Amino acid sequence: MFEQIKLPYEVNGLEPIIDQLTIETHYGKHHAAYTKTFNELVEKAGLTGKTAEEILSNLDSVADETLRKGLRNQGGGYYNHNLYFEAFAPVDKAKHAPTGKLAEKINETFGSFDALKEKLSALATGQFGSGWAWLCTDAEGNLSVMNTPNQDNPYSLGCGVKPILALDVWEHAYYLQYKNLRAEYVKKYFDILDWAVVEKKYEA
Repeated sequence: MFEQIKLPYEVNGLEPIIDQLTIETHYGKHHAAYTKTFNELVEKAGLTGKTAEEILSNLDSVADETLRKGLRNQGGGYYNHNLYFEAFAPVDKAKHAPTGKLAEKINETFGSFDALKEKLSALATGQFGSGWAWLCTDAEGNLSVMNTPNQDNPYSLGCGVKPILALDVWEHAYYLQYKNLRAEYVKKYFDILDWAVVEKKYEA
């Protein structure tokens, strides 16, 4: 059975960047609903025992179109939000910049850490409607960035890369606090992003 990640901070621990009401609504309601429904669909599809990555990477094997669409949307909602919520830390505890191998690869690929943030921010703010921006790695450690609509991710789109950072730009991620100012939310997102978490995913 798939479970939501346990938040590594209190529900008010990300204030003032993300307020308690947003966490309670986004994590406690939206993510909880995705997780519950994904579990129901996995059981219905006879896919119990598979990882979320395996399911999302092999959606074409599900013959029923309605079930396949549900797994894509609900499974994406489950997986994407786990990646999103686990990467945060309170402002005074977050590691605000990468070091080591990840930092070296970021500089090699994008020119600088600031350039990477600019690219991710542009993808996030430029995503029409709901969606995500991602930092991804392939098996050789090469980095890339992309954005996806709705609850799609690099697995469900068959991109052949692993996401190590997720930036949620669905309105429920920011609208209670930032209203229509998506760019302001994206800018503040980096203040609570814990690069220690991203580094571990990259090195793995």
